[in-house]
Amino acid sequence: MNDVDTARYPLADPGSDAWERVVSRTRAELRDHGCSVLPEFIRPSSWETLRREGAELAPRAYYDVEETNVYNTHVDDDLPADHPGRIIMQRGNAFVPRDRIPTGSVIHRLYRDPSFVRFVAACFELPALHELADPLSGLVLNVVRPGMDHPWHFDINEFTVSLLTQASEEGGVFEYCPNIRSADAENFDAVRSVLTGADRSPVRAQTLRPGDLQLFRGRYALHRVSAVHGATDRHTAIFAYSERPGVMGSVTRTRQLFGRVLPTHRDAERDAVRVDQLLD
Repeated sequence: MNDVDTARYPLADPGSDAWERVVSRTRAELRDHGCSVLPEFIRPSSWETLRREGAELAPRAYYDVEETNVYNTHVDDDLPADHPGRIIMQRGNAFVPRDRIPTGSVIHRLYRDPSFVRFVAACFELPALHELADPLSGLVLNVVRPGMDHPWHFDINEFTVSLLTQASEEGGVFEYCPNIRSADAENFDAVRSVLTGADRSPVRAQTLRPGDLQLFRGRYALHRVSAVHGATDRHTAIFAYSERPGVMGSVTRTRQLFGRVLPTHRDAERDAVRVDQLLD
């Protein structure tokens, strides 16, 4: 990958002193803070290409403004009155799905690059990672227009990697609550406290710049992008990986995010590969 600053991030040289230093630092930050940012992962000479490709892709996004909850599920009348799933938010961000992202683009080539995937797995202290089997949500471009935000949510995949391709003029801050839940515990009280603003102590903030690579545990970290202001969209490529092969998005959530589902989603629903039994 000529677009990566391989002097700082030697993807093709695993085990070297430089590679080990970066991986060790990233692991420590993930353990301590649940998030790690690798600044200028994409070299400055490629930033304009990255921005231009994102701008060309943005009109292909599925745009919709709808009411949702933190789990991106329908509100169930059987939920207790104080359940965080009853708190309704407005989602106005949009996604370009993987099947509309050219295979020759910087983000598509990076997502599939074996040395990159190996590096990301090492950072997460895993022997290997797998691309999501989902043909729509494995790789997406997230578009947040001025006046919109990406409300609090959890990811369907355990390990999330994102790359800012275009920054907004104002706002658009990434906020997250590391490990607010686990595979075995939803921790509804803590989630509700963040959503209502009763307790902001778990919330951390990260301002990203174009070319910065971010790693975090999106399945278990409640997170959002604050409202974007000014005249410029915020664009972020999201690379989704899983420790297990075969992970697909649900029919309901896929339709919410992309306005459509494919036969593969319906087929997978009957024998879904899930990493846990969390709400979503």
